[in-house]
Amino acid sequence: MFWLALFFVAPMAIVWLYSFGQNAGPADIAISGTLENYKRATEWLYLSIFLKSLAVAALTTLICLIIGFPVAMAITFAAPKWRPWLLLGIMLPFWTNLLIRTYALMALMGTNGYMNKGLGGLWEGASWLRTLVGMQPLEAWTPVQLLYNNFAVILGLVYVHLPFMVLPLYSALDRLDKSLIEASLDLGAGHFKTFMQIVVPLAAPGIVAGVMITLIPALGAYLTPDLMGGTDSQMIANVIERQFKRANDWPFGAALSFLLIYAMFILIALQSMKANKTKEVR
Repeated sequence: MFWLALFFVAPMAIVWLYSFGQNAGPADIAISGTLENYKRATEWLYLSIFLKSLAVAALTTLICLIIGFPVAMAITFAAPKWRPWLLLGIMLPFWTNLLIRTYALMALMGTNGYMNKGLGGLWEGASWLRTLVGMQPLEAWTPVQLLYNNFAVILGLVYVHLPFMVLPLYSALDRLDKSLIEASLDLGAGHFKTFMQIVVPLAAPGIVAGVMITLIPALGAYLTPDLMGGTDSQMIANVIERQFKRANDWPFGAALSFLLIYAMFILIALQSMKANKTKEVR
């Protein structure tokens, strides 16, 4: 509790106090109790960026869930000798710095990257096949703009946060009583019905945990939108960074930060209330 208070509560309390202050000089902040920073943070310009960030984070979470659930099931039902290796493959990205992984992804998606080279090769192959049947060849290949747009940001976020979804799902599915699946199939339910009515409800705690663990970091993501996004792909964390570094407006940056924290607390509280109501019904 002492270390938690020293390295978490105290710094957050300082930032919270800054959100009620104003600049009194180039390096001085006067804590005046003003609410102007929060009033400014609720202007439509910043609210629209926040809502866009929430939409991007939600889409990232949904894609991670769609991809992560089959992956978690594959690991769960794999042979025991293969499970440690499959889990190692999921956790292996954590052994490499996020910045390095992001630059590697940018090298793949760049104008002269391997993805564009592969697409260019397919394009030239299709052009050559057209000439074989007497048709006009295709126009020269123009590289696709895969970077510096919303597509690149979402792809980068999915790449970074997918392990956060797979691990809680695997933890929930690993505790699943597989005899229930066998009983469902034996009683005439198809695979899809068994999946929707047996597997998904029993894996609900893992789904909720995975969604929360993925959504919250994705909403506050800074590095991926900064490196892979364009001017129209910035998220709320990039706006906060500019207030602290470039604009030198720490009080306003602190207010934006705590609005983000308040939103996360509300989401967690709503999820907890829903979970408690479900337990009471049961």
